[in-house]
Amino acid sequence: MNERFEIPARLRNTSIALMLIGIITLIVGAVVLLGSNDVFEKSRFWTSLIQDSVYFLMITAASIFIQAATSLAQGSWIVAYRRVPEAIGANVWVFGVIAAVILFAVAFTYNIGSGNAVHNPIYTWMHPDEIEQKKGAFLNPGMFVGFTLFTIAAWSFFGKKFQALSLAQEKAPKNDTKIYWTMVKWSGVFLGVYWLTQMSVTPWMWIMSIQAHWFSTMFSWYNFASIFVSGMALILLWVVYLKNQGNLELVNKEHVHDLGKFMFAFSIFWTYVWFDQYMLIWYANEPEETIFFKLRQQGPYSLIFYANVIINFVMPILILMTAPSKRNYFTVTFMAMVLIFGHWLDFFQLVMPNPMKDHWHISWYEIGIFAGFAGVLIFTVSKTLSKHSLVPVNNMLLKETVIHHS
Repeated sequence: MNERFEIPARLRNTSIALMLIGIITLIVGAVVLLGSNDVFEKSRFWTSLIQDSVYFLMITAASIFIQAATSLAQGSWIVAYRRVPEAIGANVWVFGVIAAVILFAVAFTYNIGSGNAVHNPIYTWMHPDEIEQKKGAFLNPGMFVGFTLFTIAAWSFFGKKFQALSLAQEKAPKNDTKIYWTMVKWSGVFLGVYWLTQMSVTPWMWIMSIQAHWFSTMFSWYNFASIFVSGMALILLWVVYLKNQGNLELVNKEHVHDLGKFMFAFSIFWTYVWFDQYMLIWYANEPEETIFFKLRQQGPYSLIFYANVIINFVMPILILMTAPSKRNYFTVTFMAMVLIFGHWLDFFQLVMPNPMKDHWHISWYEIGIFAGFAGVLIFTVSKTLSKHSLVPVNNMLLKETVIHHS
């Protein structure tokens, strides 16, 4: 079996080109947008950075969750390509550092006005009004810094820890289960951490607080559904790419079918949470709750609002419903790219409307920043994949993954 991955020159050059596009876009954006006297142009510079840094951090962290969940469930189907989520999760720290720098820069350095009129146009609770003062026990600088650092440190630790345990299993005596059960125990701990961060506090802090007068107890689950689909799509893209390069010989259409099923199933789950949140707020018809959807469904963001539903629900239903479509490499690859873009668009309409109002853009700056983050992802993950065997030869469930039937 071809157990080693050698980074093709085209992939390396593509990742470097994308990173250069991102850096150039950032520099030009700093000059053009930050140098503008228009507060919306300044906000555009920062909000796009928040959107991409948080989105890429969360979809890479989803790979850690997937490893933990499958370890606790003793799922053999993922073993054939376990090195892929391991490589993605091991680089969470990179996106964590980037996200922390951006989030702290926005929260603590981006202010307009002077004297008593100074305020932060994005995280308005940094200079709270009467309503935001009532939320001060949670929405305050200390909590923001504390939970941000804890979340990023914890995710980074577990990303590296899971990879280290998996690699250590290769050197363990044959049929030794000590490391296997250690992985199960650490997976349980991580799910507790993930529940506290991704499933509850972190999306409130980083994203929902951008529209601080509004709140939803379903927001974190909505956020999780979005990044889980994107995380599965990201894993699938790497699996198919490696397969096309002659690696991952153990992977067959049964494994690809599993990934397709998760993309399909959690697209439905995302829609379920989306509808529940929308329906309950619409039914209550209370101004402090309907402001979130009114801002997005009516006016300039309405196009993105409806496109969000079509891309992330209608397309998976129409294209991924049948079993043959989930086994077709071209179909699942196409849908994986569509869903990653679709949920990036979802994050766009979560972050942009409140600070940007009707001054929204998806043009050179937004596309360039996205390209830069995509380049970092491709470069770091490919480099990690090339360092170790792609087949976890001493894994307890290796036989089961070889004979796996979806």
